[in-house]
This record gives sequence, C-alpha cells and structure tokens, in this order.
Amino acid sequence: MKNITKLFATDHSLYEKPWLIVGKGPSYQFINDVDLSAYNVLALNHVISQINAKISHLIDIDVFETCAAQIYAQADYLVLPYYPHSGNQVGEFSLPNLLEKHPLLGKMDQEGRLFWYDHLGIKALLRHGKRPVRLSRQIRVSYFSAEAAVDILATQGIKSIRTLGIDGGGSYSQIFEQISPETRLANGNASFDNQFIGIISKISKYHLDYQSLANHYPIKVYVATQEEQMLSVKVLEYSIRKHASNPVEVFPLHEANIKYREPKDPRNKQRTPFSFQRFLIPHLNAHQGRAIYLDSDMQLFTDISQLWNLPMGSHDLLTVNPSRREKNRRLQFSVMLMDCEKLAWNVDGIIDELDAGRLTYESLMYDMAAAKNIGVCIPSEWNCLEWFKENKSFLVHYTDMPTQPWVSRDNKLGHLWINDLIEAVENGFIDIRFIQEHINNGWVRPSLMYQIENKVLSSFKLPETVCQLDENFSAPYKSL
Repeated sequence: MKNITKLFATDHSLYEKPWLIVGKGPSYQFINDVDLSAYNVLALNHVISQINAKISHLIDIDVFETCAAQIYAQADYLVLPYYPHSGNQVGEFSLPNLLEKHPLLGKMDQEGRLFWYDHLGIKALLRHGKRPVRLSRQIRVSYFSAEAAVDILATQGIKSIRTLGIDGGGSYSQIFEQISPETRLANGNASFDNQFIGIISKISKYHLDYQSLANHYPIKVYVATQEEQMLSVKVLEYSIRKHASNPVEVFPLHEANIKYREPKDPRNKQRTPFSFQRFLIPHLNAHQGRAIYLDSDMQLFTDISQLWNLPMGSHDLLTVNPSRREKNRRLQFSVMLMDCEKLAWNVDGIIDELDAGRLTYESLMYDMAAAKNIGVCIPSEWNCLEWFKENKSFLVHYTDMPTQPWVSRDNKLGHLWINDLIEAVENGFIDIRFIQEHINNGWVRPSLMYQIENKVLSSFKLPETVCQLDENFSAPYKSL
C-alpha cells in the first residue's frame, strides 16, 4: 500500500488527459452527454456504482462496505485517507488495520491498486510520530470529499479539472435518491455549499483550469459605464479578450438604454449615473445562466474563465473577499459572479423598496441587500485596489478616480494600462480616431495621444511640453 504520490509518479497516463471529478449532485443527470473517454475520471463515493473511473475516491470506509464489488470491478485505483472516516468521524482504524476486515480491500492492495493520503489533522501527526510532517503532503478536507479530490489532483501537478455533480445546494441527482436519506448531508452541514470555500482556495493557489461541465459559454460580462468612460471600457475589454480561453461577450450597460426613475429620498439617489445599472443584468440576461459584473475602471491580467467557472453552489451571487490590505474597506461588489435565474431583480421594484424605506442606498450598494444568498469567496486577487504583483494580481481596479491613468499622469500603475491601450491600437481593436474623439470631448487627457504614437508606457517620462497639453483638462468625474 503506497502513498498517492507514488501513483502519480509511476502511472504517467494520469497526466495525458484533463481530469473529470464526478459527484452525486443534480448535474450528474448530464453524464450521458459527456464523452468520458476524453478524461481521466475520478468518481466520488457512490458514483463508482454507476460509471467506470480511473480513481475511486472515498473518505468513509462505510462507502466501501456498500460499493466494494463495483469499486473492485469499475475503478483502476482506490484512494482513501490513511485513517478513513467511519460514521462521519475520523476512524479509529488505519487502512492497514482494515485490510483483513475487508477482503476486496486487501485484494486491491495486493494488486497495487490501493493508495492512501494523509488527511490534515491530528491523526496524521500521530501516525508520523516524532518525524516532521510536511503540510504540503497533507490533504485538506473541511466538509466534503470533493475538496480532497481537488486538493489531491492539484498537489500532484494536475492543472485542468472538470466537474459534474459538484453543485452545492442540498440535493442529489435522482439516480442517487435511494441512498439520500442515509448519506445526504449526514455530516450535519446545511448544504453542500461549504465545500466551495476550500475548492475556490485551491483554484486560486494552483491557478487551476477548473470548470463545471454544466456551465455554458459565451462568458457574459456586463460593465457599468457611460459614454465618457468608453475608452477605459474598451481597454478593459481588450485585456479580457487578450487572456480569455473561451468566447466572451462584453456589454456596456448604458447601451441597454433602459431608463429608470431616481428614488424620492435624496439620500438614496445614485452616487454616480451608473450606480444602479448592475441591477439590470438579470433582465438583460433573460434571467438565465451566469453573468459577470465589472466596473469600467478595471484591467485583467488572467483568463476570465477562472472567474466564470468558480463554483457558486446555491448562492445568488459571489463577490470578492477583501485582502488584508483592504480589510478596512467595505465590500465593494464591483466584481460579481451572478446567477441570473435566482436574481429576480427589477430596477423599478428595487427603487420602490428604497422609497418604502425597506432599503437604503447603503444597504443596497454596500450590503447588496437585494440578493438573498451572497458568497463572499472570490479570491482577493480579483479586485486589487491600486496594487499589482506579477502572477498574483488577476484584476487591477483603478478605484482612485483622481489618478485613473486615462485622466491622470500620476498613477504608479499607469504603465500597465497604457501598455494594453497601445496594444489594442496596434492590433486594430481600438481606432485611433475613437481616442481622438474622446480627447476632443474632454473625456480623457490629451497627453495620451503622444504616449500612444511614441509608445511611451510611463507617463512620468513625458516631456514637459507634452505635460502642458493637460493643463486645461478637467476629468469628467469632477462634474458628477
């Protein structure tokens, strides 16, 4: 019986295909639509009773007792913690102690098909005794076995992971309903959503290409803006498309041309002309599927598919969990992954709630009180407020309006934005006449044209004569 690292070190076929983790959730119903031969399949728990798999992964020895014959016949390998759980608790007996009790378990061990890993916790420490325990070799499982499966694959260098039946919520696919009373949420959790905290952490840490096969494309991105901000929107769109591995649609929300009234109480009125635009998104998306909301003053440095494919479970929307450096800021909701079917938003209805005193501007915009179930779990790398670190910052948010690089020469990260602007012009994505029009309208600083034509990334290196072009420029935000 060997550690899981030995399996991946000796069977090189485990790296030849993307991995598909299959669970018992509702989206399992689509299993017959999937060409399983295109994947290395990891079956969680009782799923092995229905399909063949490269790996059958269990945490509870109780599952083996139920599915032993199917595991032996339909799985190439069986993987469990060194101390399997029993009755939803870390078990008293280790795998070596269980081999005689379960003949097929012993037989799989003799055939070199049984592998173990250390579940992070006291049992791993006890097993190793006085020898130091490498935390990197221990697998974190806080709630459900899908977390362990993602952690196992990620720590073995697997980058491309697909899932089916890993859905959150509180139900199984119909085919597994017969075992539902005994196993569904038997560990006392209210839903399967908790597993996504650990999974999202692993996606961020290992830069995983993670996707549920139940998701659909194109990626729908809605951006709050006005015509005055359209140059920043175009650069944002360029940065999205530059890194995207899947089809993307970017829609500036002001182009929907949907009018709505202002709240009666001046304290509840929009702080910007586009504050309430985000509440149009479910309607514009026909109350179906997913959507991403972004502010216009942003720039991407990674594949937006990573955001699109984050597991949502039963949440209405996900927003960014602020980093330590932003801990004193309120939640911004400037980056959101939205389930448009669950968000039955109507802007007029929301304004009615404001007028009736059941909502305030603060509760609406800073608590997103119009949503019922919010997950604050998008990694902080997806909303880096005026900071950038190579391979760490997924999205930079130029949130300080006086120094936004299209209106100011004083942004220390301006060279990043200028770089994508120049690239977008060179690649024909942005017409130079479009930029000149924005300069003529007083929407962006005149010195931008010199930087584009002369490929000067840093505005701190501009000649004095060029800087003087901006002397009479007043940024549009000053008139808000």
